[in-house]
Amino acid sequence: MDIFKHDVYRGPNIGVYAAVCDRHVFLPRGFAAQKVKRISGDLGVGSILTSISNTRVIGVMMVANNTAILVPSTVTDAEVKHLSESTDLNVAILDSKYTALGNLVCANDRGAIVSPEVPRADVAAIGDALGVETVQTRIAGYHQAGAVIVANSSGGVVHPEASEDEVALVADVLKVHVELATVNTGVPIVSSGLLINNNAVIAGTLTSGPEIMMLTRAFLN
Repeated sequence: MDIFKHDVYRGPNIGVYAAVCDRHVFLPRGFAAQKVKRISGDLGVGSILTSISNTRVIGVMMVANNTAILVPSTVTDAEVKHLSESTDLNVAILDSKYTALGNLVCANDRGAIVSPEVPRADVAAIGDALGVETVQTRIAGYHQAGAVIVANSSGGVVHPEASEDEVALVADVLKVHVELATVNTGVPIVSSGLLINNNAVIAGTLTSGPEIMMLTRAFLN
C-alpha cells in the first residue's frame, strides 16, 4: 500500500470533496479529467462523478464501504439513479433529519462508529444498510465521529486528543490497528484530508513528513 498526496480545487481538503471504497472513488461532477485519472489510478479503483444533494462535498454527505453507499434523504432521484447504475453497491437512503452523514459516521467492512447525536432508530438503519455492527460515541469531545476517524480494513487514524479508551473502542469496533494522527500540517479533523481504501492512502498536499509517518504506522503496519 502506497501513500500519495493530492489537492482538490487547489486546496488540501480532499476528504471533503471525495469518498472511496475498494471499487470506486466518488468525485464531484466537472472534476478535472486528468486529476480524476490520477486519483483513481493511485487508489486502484474506477471513478464515479456525481453530486450528493446537489452539492460537491461528497465526502461530507455520504458514507461508503464495500457493501453499500449511504446517502441522506435530501439526495435527488437523478443522483440515486446515477449511483445505482454506476455501481453494484447497494444505494441506501437514510430517512433522517441529518444530512452530513460523512461527518457523523465512520465505517469500514467490519463496523461503524456513529455520532451520539444520531437517534437510535437511525443508527439501526445505518448498521443494516452497511451490514456492520454500530457503536455510538464521542471522540475527543466531538460528536462528529465521521470527521475525526478514518479507517480501512487494516488500520485507522483518530483525532490526536482521543483518549486511550476511545482509541481502544474504535479499534475494537472497526477491528483495526488505530493511531492518533493529524493531516495537512496539524489539522485534527482527519477525514478532511484523507482518502483511504485497502489499496492506497491519499493525503492532502499540506500533509507533513511526520504526519506521513503517523499514516505509515496506522496503515502500513
